[in-house]
Amino acid sequence: MVKVSLDNVQIFGDVDDTPKFSPASTTVADILTKDALEFVVLLHRTFNPTRKELLENRIRQQDLIDSGKTAFQFLPETAVIRDDPTWQGPILAPGLINRSTEITGPPLRNMLVNALNADVTTYMVDFEDSLAPTWENIVYGQVNLYDAIRDQINYTTPRKEYKLNKPFATSPTVIVRPRGWHMEEKHVYVDGAPISAAIFDFGLYFFHNAQALIELGKGPYFYLPKMEHHLEAKLWNDIFNVAQDYLAIPRGTIRATVLIETLPASFQMEEIIYQLRQHSSGLNCGRWDYIFSTIKKLRNLPDHILPNRDLVTMTSPFMDAYVKRLINTCHRRGVHAMGGMAAQIPIKDDAEANDRAMDKVRQDKIRELTNGHDGSWVAHPALAAICNEVFSNMGTANQIYKIPQLTGTADDLLNTNIKDSVVTVDGITANVDIGLQYMEAWLRGSGCVPINHLMEDAATAEVSRCQIYQWVHHGVVMADTKEAITPDLVTAILEKQTEKLASTSPFGNENKFELAAKYFLPEIRGEAFSDFLTTMLYDELLTKNDKPFDLQKLK
Repeated sequence: MVKVSLDNVQIFGDVDDTPKFSPASTTVADILTKDALEFVVLLHRTFNPTRKELLENRIRQQDLIDSGKTAFQFLPETAVIRDDPTWQGPILAPGLINRSTEITGPPLRNMLVNALNADVTTYMVDFEDSLAPTWENIVYGQVNLYDAIRDQINYTTPRKEYKLNKPFATSPTVIVRPRGWHMEEKHVYVDGAPISAAIFDFGLYFFHNAQALIELGKGPYFYLPKMEHHLEAKLWNDIFNVAQDYLAIPRGTIRATVLIETLPASFQMEEIIYQLRQHSSGLNCGRWDYIFSTIKKLRNLPDHILPNRDLVTMTSPFMDAYVKRLINTCHRRGVHAMGGMAAQIPIKDDAEANDRAMDKVRQDKIRELTNGHDGSWVAHPALAAICNEVFSNMGTANQIYKIPQLTGTADDLLNTNIKDSVVTVDGITANVDIGLQYMEAWLRGSGCVPINHLMEDAATAEVSRCQIYQWVHHGVVMADTKEAITPDLVTAILEKQTEKLASTSPFGNENKFELAAKYFLPEIRGEAFSDFLTTMLYDELLTKNDKPFDLQKLK
């Protein structure tokens, strides 16, 4: 076993050894053990320099895009990968053959129970966009997964009893999404700097649960977010190999699905599968993050302005081209092509509106099935029946055997010309409203937020922020008023919405709308542009009085 020193490692958060959930006895101290921390620190020290280099490469690429010195294209240096028809991904892993209906949600204990009880085939447990990364959310997310895998997640609150309907072994297959490469976990410092959040999330889950999941034939499996280059996938592959070697687990046991949710990644889909090869379980259309990334990457180019967000749909030219390329690429390489999120939630007090919303979900899933997807995402258990009904028409566990024809070019991935494009005052107001509501909830520690009968996560708030920045930056003229969008106009709308939402907040004076507006204002005025809302706001989640934990007390 490799010897790992915990010198120069600090934890700024509670490592509680008191059980929080009854009847389970698992504590944070059972997760943050000396052996587990040594494993995570080894991975961080080995791979963090590469992570930082790859993040710096993102900045250089954005500078080139803004200056007009580079254009999006398929990489000439990797043409040999794209042109070789012989290589394939691995055989499908146990528990990942049928992925027709995938539910998603954060690792909160009640949501874990509800999702595992849902009539779905797989379950993406999210440490990223739908989880505000408070220390409690992150470490108890690990506790909750540990307990779920061992059939000890049942617990009772004053309002409700949460209980698994069947053993974990026969529940939906769990796929964990760690945080992205850009995020840090500032409650754990290694050698004077915060640890990589991605490595922290992956490492703790893998160390404690890999063997149990292998014995159940259900993992360990992961979703990988926010990547912008195939070398970022190679970094994950290197980590997988070292992690498996460390625990004497055969290489290739891990499987990972990559979310293609950035514009640069859409030009490197084959390379990303190739880099993960023996660990690849396919690609996913991360639709909202992909729209966000497209706006972000092209925000300074006047030929790529997107209209009101409700007009940007999956049939928009650039979105349609992205979907069809992803399906073709995955199926030629023998791996799953997963569809996007249906974010609707049931509308309990309006049957007619609920019927319209559910029909919208059904039509979206029919489009995905027809295009060739092997399965799709839902945000709420009530939507599972619709997705199951639609994808049962495959007649098989997947349709990887079906390779749709691809005629699109690189230019099609950049075709942001949308028919009947308009920007209106209502479009601005809707973006301000969604952005404010999501950021306020996130600052209170909630990353999965119902807004206007949709389950929103960070991606939709990012779209809201980036769109307003782009409209202000280019002085877009509104279709309804024929006036240009200015910083003062969006400031006035923000102030009005902030006052309205704060005055009606169920949290009274404890609401955080003023704080959210403070961060939102320079972004939508065009005076600043943060790479991610989650990194911009993260320090507000840190507890200022945290003192270093004595590592000598670790189990």
